[in-house]
Amino acid sequence: MTVRRCAAALAAAATVVLGAAAPAAFADGTAPSSSPAATLPQGLYGTKDPAYDGVWRQSLALLAQSTVGVKPAAQAVTWLTGQQCDTGAFASYRLDATKPCDAKTMLDTNATAAAVQALVALGDRTDAVKKGVSWLKTVQNDDGGWAYNPGGKSDANSTSVVIGALAAAGEKPADAKSAKGGKSPLDALLTFAMPCDSTPGSGAFAYQPDLKTAKLYANADASAAAVTASYGKGLAATAGNPDAKGTTCEKAATPEQAAHNGAAYLARTMAKSGHLNSAMPGAEGQPDYGNTADAVVALAADGQEAQAKASLQWLEKNASGWAKENGPAAYAQLLLATNATGADPRNFGGADLVSQLNATGPTPAGTQAADQSKSAAKSDEKKDDSSGMSVWWIVGVFFVASVGVGFLVSARKKNAQK
Repeated sequence: MTVRRCAAALAAAATVVLGAAAPAAFADGTAPSSSPAATLPQGLYGTKDPAYDGVWRQSLALLAQSTVGVKPAAQAVTWLTGQQCDTGAFASYRLDATKPCDAKTMLDTNATAAAVQALVALGDRTDAVKKGVSWLKTVQNDDGGWAYNPGGKSDANSTSVVIGALAAAGEKPADAKSAKGGKSPLDALLTFAMPCDSTPGSGAFAYQPDLKTAKLYANADASAAAVTASYGKGLAATAGNPDAKGTTCEKAATPEQAAHNGAAYLARTMAKSGHLNSAMPGAEGQPDYGNTADAVVALAADGQEAQAKASLQWLEKNASGWAKENGPAAYAQLLLATNATGADPRNFGGADLVSQLNATGPTPAGTQAADQSKSAAKSDEKKDDSSGMSVWWIVGVFFVASVGVGFLVSARKKNAQK
């Protein structure tokens, strides 16, 4: 997902000359220094410049923590909610959140949708969630989808993360129809699905049609996002029912059929190596850890359990350096992959993903497991006290009944003299 945002930004940047400005970002997670690390606000996860991913990485961190019962620090939640504009939208990052959003604020559908999912997971954020969902609906395109920045052409990734937000908020994505076209986001996803043919990209999803030729080109990142969304699931998706169709491709007339085809494409692509390769310029042939983690979630959601677990095992052996370099969003992606497959995030190739993620931000307020452990310990103490009193009471009665009060009193005197 960290790479997805970079790819989306680079693709959207092509529309800048047409008047639709878009953010720029880099594959290593860095960005122009508009907010130096020395001035990073309290509560924000990560130490790199948050100019283009602050809200995104914060949302992923909080969402991933929620899957393992971690209660984040209050300041971490306050930072995220403080980034929301009065309209309900989120920018990628606002250096000075005390100033109201205006026409110059670069609003970000991906950041907004991720924040909505995190806020739902945190609970007790109903107003913020409603405002976020309401704003997303106002910037829906006529084809039913969403662009990275409002005003651009719909793309599979942005449409998918918004579907996850709608589902998390308790809405039915199929009912979220565009005002003019009457199309749903699921309708939009079908337009990005490639047909079943003999090409290597058979059944995959494209990021968006080529702006000049309108042709579709297979995109693994878009496929991972769209597969999960086509099942009406979000970033914290869990495993679906086993997919008995395997890796065959079939004509897709429904979102679920397109999701199967996309998952089959991912499974075929990763069958040999266990991972996806980077599509970033100059990085051909290099493993793409982030997209592989997303693909694991997608495969699990589709019920392709064997390949999902095989690719997760590859990540366990190879992704530690990447995660350390890229910080909270990377750790969150890996943690969400373990959540989808039912793996243990505290033993991820010998590493504790939960602790590693927690270490990138403010110390959590607590964990569900810890709270339950404390509660159990207190309960055991009470039981021990109660059982101890009962045992000695019974012993006392036994002695009284067996040898008489005189002997018991004598024993107590002797004990008192010791």
